[in-house]
Amino acid sequence: MFKRDIFIFIVNFIFLLHLNADALENPNATNQALKDKKFYSMGKKVFEKNCPQDMTLDAYATMQELQIALKEKCQPLKTQHFEALCLYVWDVKKSSNKEVSHSHITVTQDEKCPVCGMFTYKYPRWAAQIFYMENTQEKHYSFDGVKDLLKFYFNPQGWGNYAIKDKSEIAKILVSDYYSQRAIDAKKAYYVLGSDAYGPMGNELIPFENEADAKTFFKDHKGSKITQFENITEEEVYKLDE
Repeated sequence: MFKRDIFIFIVNFIFLLHLNADALENPNATNQALKDKKFYSMGKKVFEKNCPQDMTLDAYATMQELQIALKEKCQPLKTQHFEALCLYVWDVKKSSNKEVSHSHITVTQDEKCPVCGMFTYKYPRWAAQIFYMENTQEKHYSFDGVKDLLKFYFNPQGWGNYAIKDKSEIAKILVSDYYSQRAIDAKKAYYVLGSDAYGPMGNELIPFENEADAKTFFKDHKGSKITQFENITEEEVYKLDE
């Protein structure tokens, strides 16, 4: 058990190092291209050559469960190859079986975060959105992290004359799962606070679709708390800036 935990920790660490490339000047162009062309391609080759092709991928609800299964069922691999395999299977093979509702959050180049004013498209892996209805049409505001989204959520009019006057007018909220990058329902997500992973605006609330993934991240990144949307207070959000 100890050796397996150490192995998963190392893989997660290297995996997150690559994903944290969004600190580059243009992460949308570099990080995504790197993942698509290098790691997905490598992972596909590793999967086809070293793993049973009849694996029931839907049986694994979290990244940690998938890593354990791949370690047990596939041929022994170098760390870099195993990392690419995990990324490919989780993002491509497994995601291909998901519903359209699990697609990534889409942000246009002219969208700015209502709270900090930064162009949100530059930070796709931190993207979050609040939706509302206007004249029977669904519209949204995009944010470069859950922290700024929540600042707006608690006091929409505190940031300008926006269409949303009160949080009761919000139709839905989407955030990006930290591992898979899929769009998930913010009100069903699990959030890790106080970790050593920083977003564009510093300390963040890191969202996960599954509690198991949140617990893994919590342990690996020195989190201070795991919580859910309905339990988050405005005071907690602003305390992250201290």
